[in-house]
Amino acid sequence: MTIPIDAQAQPAAGLTEVLQERLRSYGTPHATVAGEVLYKVGDPGYDLILIEEGTAVVVREATPGSPEEVVSRQNAGGILGEMSLLSRQTVYLTARMEEGGVIHRISPDNLRRLMSTDAELSDMLLTIFMARRQQLQTSAAGSVEIVGHSRSAESLALRTYVARLQLPSRWFEADSPEGAALMRVAEVDATQLPAIIVPEGVIKNATPGLLAQRSGLTYRADSPSEIDLVVVGAGPAGLAATVYGASEGLNTMLLDAVGPGGQAAASSRIENYLGFPNGLSGEDLIARANTQALKFGAHVYSPCKVVGLESVSDGLKILLEDGGAIATKAVIIATGARYKVLDLDRWSDFEGAGIYFAATELEVRPLAGKPVTVVGGANSAGQAAIFLASKGCAVNIVIRGSDISAGMSSYLVDRIEADPLIEVRSSTEVSELRGDAFLSAITLTDRAGGGAEVVPCDGLFCFIGATPATGWLQDVALDDHGFVLTDSRIGDDRLDERWATLDRRPLAFETSVPRVFAVGDVRQGSMKRVAAAVGEGASAVASTHAAIRVMA
Repeated sequence: MTIPIDAQAQPAAGLTEVLQERLRSYGTPHATVAGEVLYKVGDPGYDLILIEEGTAVVVREATPGSPEEVVSRQNAGGILGEMSLLSRQTVYLTARMEEGGVIHRISPDNLRRLMSTDAELSDMLLTIFMARRQQLQTSAAGSVEIVGHSRSAESLALRTYVARLQLPSRWFEADSPEGAALMRVAEVDATQLPAIIVPEGVIKNATPGLLAQRSGLTYRADSPSEIDLVVVGAGPAGLAATVYGASEGLNTMLLDAVGPGGQAAASSRIENYLGFPNGLSGEDLIARANTQALKFGAHVYSPCKVVGLESVSDGLKILLEDGGAIATKAVIIATGARYKVLDLDRWSDFEGAGIYFAATELEVRPLAGKPVTVVGGANSAGQAAIFLASKGCAVNIVIRGSDISAGMSSYLVDRIEADPLIEVRSSTEVSELRGDAFLSAITLTDRAGGGAEVVPCDGLFCFIGATPATGWLQDVALDDHGFVLTDSRIGDDRLDERWATLDRRPLAFETSVPRVFAVGDVRQGSMKRVAAAVGEGASAVASTHAAIRVMA
């Protein structure tokens, strides 16, 4: 939870004496002795700690495959803490006093008060927290060890979750000497992969849900009960709604069935997002937004699947897959849309083993230099093709139409046409998948002439169509394609019966159910661009405030 020893330039971690004094005002002093444990792996939470006298060490506890390792040493003026203080993550490193002295403990509640009232100190702490998390991710200090196969769907899902949450971890390929050795000492066999090795033990056949439970990142019974706003879906629209809701004083909770990101996290590079002339990856954008949400005190839980929404006498109730329920005053639906699949034999067999719906470093690295196919003609497909070509892949872009410029931004079309590794196969469709355990080839069929060609393909990246994630909505009015109707698009005959007593029509982004809003790709008529989704999420919060005020 602190920067590794060789990365720490100053013992005070950038805090001046003035800032240290202000930080002390939020805490309480405690005398300590050598060997005293300040917090340990598995604790549900911990305090931010400022060391006034003495020395503390932060250690990565021993696992079956690794001995204990000192991650950081902090002297007088140093602080102990990183991003997990804001995410409410279970403690994954242990801190103890190497030399006794005096510390100041700043409780989680006081830290949140500090973050909302002292801008200078808040910014400095956030910078330190983010730097420490980055150092932990790029060093060998991660206390979570994952072993599996890079082309396994289960391993990919687990690694994607870890990447989106920026959880410090180390990956071991099961077929590597290091991975095989770790499996032996952890007593894991090939049928139990992927496996997670942590100081407390081994999680076999691990899933994102199991890791989230271990990390304290799922909704718990002791989570806050007084919630003003629940945002369902953590793509750009949902994250924007969460940031603006929390920053404007609403007690806000964000839930996602998978993890932060949505379709945006699947993009290797977004170049037309305002304020980033050099572009940024979807993963980076989502990580920044998630950090902002945590900074303003939002409660973020994933994976946490929502299965229903009910109106009750005093508000709304969100129903969870595990049987739990969350009472709230307002809901913003931001569940987005999923890419469609092709109706081909063995499609499900190859998902995660050659068929992918994202083109990030995780999916692309094992395919570097190999032949791949991108299906789709929108920006996401173009970005994927360019990224794959940059890794030495020979790329076929397959589109059903005759002109790729019909649905793709011109700057992407220009780059595709200029790249010798990319070939556009227009008026073409994928008609067959081939391979044993992994995809190895596909059949392409000319839609005009009917001719078929078998081409090598180690990876098929699918970016076609959009199916709205609205199957969990029973009473909210949808259009014929399943997209949510909002504000002026809702006919009077589709309005919930309670509108008669409200003496108003739906506000901007409000659905047919009072105080339930919809933003982003899930909403009928939305513009399918990241910037537009962010704008909708932020704008919907103004309507949410207005609806809650009327409720009061």
